[in-house]
Amino acid sequence: MIKFGLVGKKLSHSFSPEYFNQKFSDLNLKGMVYDAYEIEHIDDVTALKSRNDICGLNVTIPYKELILPFIDEISDVAYTIGAVNTIDINEGKWIGHNTDYLGFLDLLEIAMRSNGTIQRAMILGSGGASKAVQYALETKKISFITVGRTGKYTYDNISDEVIKRSTLIINTTPLGMYPHTAEYPAINYSKIGPGHSCIDLIYNPKKTVFLERCEQQGASIHNGLHMLISQAEHAWNIWNAKLTEEENNGRLCATTVTQL
Repeated sequence: MIKFGLVGKKLSHSFSPEYFNQKFSDLNLKGMVYDAYEIEHIDDVTALKSRNDICGLNVTIPYKELILPFIDEISDVAYTIGAVNTIDINEGKWIGHNTDYLGFLDLLEIAMRSNGTIQRAMILGSGGASKAVQYALETKKISFITVGRTGKYTYDNISDEVIKRSTLIINTTPLGMYPHTAEYPAINYSKIGPGHSCIDLIYNPKKTVFLERCEQQGASIHNGLHMLISQAEHAWNIWNAKLTEEENNGRLCATTVTQL
């Protein structure tokens, strides 16, 4: 049995297990399974590192940055971003990647079709997902600011003019995520208009209060489902390339490891 899984804190409503298990079924990959590994504290991940039956992992909030000390090798992109959402396990070594930024780039292309050229962006939140979005925007040469509870720009001091000029607004926080669907970032929504594209990385619910309020102002809106699917496919490409090579060599990804 070849196992993959998702590492996170609250996973009962997570997208990935159903998505990947359906994918394995569609591809007739009967020897593969994708599980949810819910851990209360990041140190609990050591139990997963001691196993020899897991070939790859995804990482979700709140561990995309906290997982870094447990990574043995890291891709240049994930190192630059400072967050890992995909782990490739190769003979016991955990190799960290970031496919979130690729997923966001795919979503950004859709948003730009609605709004044309985007010159300024405002990112709500400063965690691991925010860092991937920042990296993606840098590759597109789109200037941005980040808004958080602390720092230069906070929810208390962000000006109306900055909101008006930031024609792309991205919520990378968990505010509004199920089951806390009444929550939303505290910005002045009256300064958002038809010239704005607003993205929420949350996919459950499909339309958060953040997106509803932006839509009421005439903005084009996009949730995080397309990004989620895209980053999952990029993760699968990493795992699948390795599995194909290792199967050709007559072995499976983690079976040579007994204990770290």
